[in-house]
Amino acid sequence: MKSIAAPQKEGPRINREIRAREVQLIDSEGKNHGVVQLPDALALAEGAGLDLVEIAPNSTPPVCKILDYGRFRFAEQKKAAEARKKQKIVEVKEIKLRPGIDEHDYDVKMKAVRRFFEEGDKVKVTLRFRGREIAHQDIGYRLLSRVKAETATMAKVELEPSMEGRQMVMVLAPR
Repeated sequence: MKSIAAPQKEGPRINREIRAREVQLIDSEGKNHGVVQLPDALALAEGAGLDLVEIAPNSTPPVCKILDYGRFRFAEQKKAAEARKKQKIVEVKEIKLRPGIDEHDYDVKMKAVRRFFEEGDKVKVTLRFRGREIAHQDIGYRLLSRVKAETATMAKVELEPSMEGRQMVMVLAPR
């Protein structure tokens, strides 16, 4: 029977979890005390009514700071939430065309493409061939070339027009 390993703790080690014999100690005011024995560092933290937190575990000796661990965790969570809020997930929007698309329908599709680029999304332009249209791939290629020319100022071609089965695909990304 194998013993079940203790689950790995998230975040930095604190107080008695610190394994090093000596630590580089920084007190709660930010003053560097230099290299200190671990029991002395724990005594200083306990005397201040705070925790000893391992900030840089990979340095030699590890850097530990005396601080309120609960407040430290709360600040870290706030920073992580703020970073998540600011990041933009780039979506790939798809526009479907046909070789015989009418002028007005084409304009409507291009207006949607422009809106997608303003929102910062990539656009996948799919041109589907049905029946005997597949024999006239040059018409489809000209249509995708026209799309590429009209969006040249606001987008760059990420994937050149290519055939995938019965459809021609091109991917555009915002500049």
